[in-house]
Amino acid sequence: MQTEKVIKRDNKYVLHTYARSQVVLAEGHGMTAADPEGKRYLDFTSGIGVNSLGYCHPAWVQAVCDQAATLQHTSNLYYTAPCGKLAKKLCRRTGMDAVFFGNSGAEANEGAIKAARKYSTDTYGAARNKVITLVNSFHGRTLATLTATGQDVFHQYFGPFPGNFAYVPAGDFSALRDAADDTVCAVMLELVQGEGGVVALDADYVAKVAEFCKKRDLVLIVDEVQTGVGRTGKFLACEHFDLHPDIVTLAKGLGGGLPIGAVLMTAKVAEHMGPGTHGSTFGGNPVVCAGALAVLDAMDEAFMDNVLTQAARLRTGLKTLPHVTEVSGLGLMVGIAFEDGIKAADVRAACEKEGLLVLTAKTRLRLLPPLILTEADVDTALDTLRTVLEKF
Repeated sequence: MQTEKVIKRDNKYVLHTYARSQVVLAEGHGMTAADPEGKRYLDFTSGIGVNSLGYCHPAWVQAVCDQAATLQHTSNLYYTAPCGKLAKKLCRRTGMDAVFFGNSGAEANEGAIKAARKYSTDTYGAARNKVITLVNSFHGRTLATLTATGQDVFHQYFGPFPGNFAYVPAGDFSALRDAADDTVCAVMLELVQGEGGVVALDADYVAKVAEFCKKRDLVLIVDEVQTGVGRTGKFLACEHFDLHPDIVTLAKGLGGGLPIGAVLMTAKVAEHMGPGTHGSTFGGNPVVCAGALAVLDAMDEAFMDNVLTQAARLRTGLKTLPHVTEVSGLGLMVGIAFEDGIKAADVRAACEKEGLLVLTAKTRLRLLPPLILTEADVDTALDTLRTVLEKF
């Protein structure tokens, strides 16, 4: 079988840093992927939130192919039209003033940390450089973003870690206020803690943090690597909270399947980032930007309305399933908690056998379907989950 050959070769030559499922995906169209033998899977993972338009969306494919046949790369020594066009569209859509492009969410968060520290150093001196993040957060796997991640399980093996990060419990404003001494320059948070269990922050807490940062002139960084680009039914999750941060990071769904990271900044922060302060060889790559432009063009009002409609249908249906105790998250970023004794990893494995691809986040099942899903896709996923859960 081709599947066995692919897995054997991968296990021999690829570094064993992933606990992969024993599934090979060979092709995909829309909401479904297939293995080499033709078994089809309804995909409610979208490559961990990356394939925002599903597999091989025709407009996305055409945009990427056209650009690849025209100009694939130049470096940032020169200007290209797709980079500037994408930056303009992002700024107009989000109300931000400038963008730095990289290759991933971790790189975007690294850029955000650098920009916050640069602003604070220029404005208040080098001693003001500490970044506060939230317990249970996840910001990436580079050394700096791993340190910014507020989960002890990730703080092993790779030390020493960069200094001047502090962690406070999510939702505890008093703890954040007390931690914000004269060395703090920024607060960094996810509005929905994805890897931390798909848990949304309380709106009142977010408002207090924003007001506190504004009063103290702390740079407010919102990590929207997973929540951004339509995932929650708004282009930014910030819109649900009426939040206007100094920096927003994007990645995952922005490229529609190609690697991209973006650091969006207000003019206050952006004006401190001059030539030589940051860079990326592949950042703003024309082919990747062409794909991202196709993603943005697809996300009109009707598109967002469908995300909200299908999210509501999915969440309502999940609450009726056996053994489900809670449905968390926001929009199409969904966490599912189960009764004691039922492990999310076991449910995920059983769903896979039934032709439904899902994820886990800590003790919860996690759903991140492509944003193009239909009512029929929702119902199929719910039927499969019901079939699986009735056996537990």
